[in-house]
Amino acid sequence: MSNIDGAGMPDGWHRLWAPHRLEYLRGENRPLEGNEVECPFCRIPNLSDEEGLIVHRGKSAFVVMNLYPYNPGHLLVCAFRHVADLTDLTDEERHEITDLSAHAMSVIRKVSKADGFNLGMNQGAISGAGVAAHIHQHIVPRWSGDANFMPIIGKTKVLPQLLTTTREELAAAW
Repeated sequence: MSNIDGAGMPDGWHRLWAPHRLEYLRGENRPLEGNEVECPFCRIPNLSDEEGLIVHRGKSAFVVMNLYPYNPGHLLVCAFRHVADLTDLTDEERHEITDLSAHAMSVIRKVSKADGFNLGMNQGAISGAGVAAHIHQHIVPRWSGDANFMPIIGKTKVLPQLLTTTREELAAAW
């Protein structure tokens, strides 16, 4: 972090530099509209484990390092089959992704002593999925004090709906 502006003068701002993320934001390895890139999660299994950064291959899913990690040890659990949505998976695929995610957490705890995890699947581009057409589960290890800027610095949690309303809608649809 630095608090020196472009002219070399202190400006009071702290900066967190993550230059490895810029290539990802520009579309590297992502099949975006107008970007003729093959789906990375279809391409990776054709590479050697070392070249593809594959940690484990299962029957219907595999575990791979995230090229653009939020934290060290950030893994992705991907279905071999090219499907976009959790509801498109077979029971076998869904169960294996869950089992591999749980095992990944155990392995990360053993290797790097993670204090916790963020697990998630972004379903659809609007939700933030960088590769929306191929389902993948994020396993992001967390350590006390590693990040989480909005609640800590901004003292803010973004909730667009009252919890009681959300609960009613979910219960009705269940």
